[in-house]
Amino acid sequence: MNKECMVTAFSERVYELCSRVPRGKVTTYKAIAMALGSRGYQAVGQALRCNPYAPSVPCHRVVASDGGIGGFMGCQRGDEIGKKVRLLCSEGVEVVEGRVDLEKYFVGV
Repeated sequence: MNKECMVTAFSERVYELCSRVPRGKVTTYKAIAMALGSRGYQAVGQALRCNPYAPSVPCHRVVASDGGIGGFMGCQRGDEIGKKVRLLCSEGVEVVEGRVDLEKYFVGV
């Protein structure tokens, strides 16, 4: 495992919270950070980029606080984002113009 993807105590806490997000729902990087008492929204994203427990820890269910898709597998665009959208859609989460309706699909952690 490369040093950038070391599993830390922080990332384990991120994975634990992420694992609580049920199929057909999403949470946000910000919501996870806040639940951890942190403002490190990007640190949450970095932990999820390195998620060694996927798909048991469903990191594709974490989106940006504005409903944007965010990143996936370390990428902000391309095939990886298409995969995240397909995974969300397969679980019943509608993605319209690159966004998820948080009023409909958001769940806290």
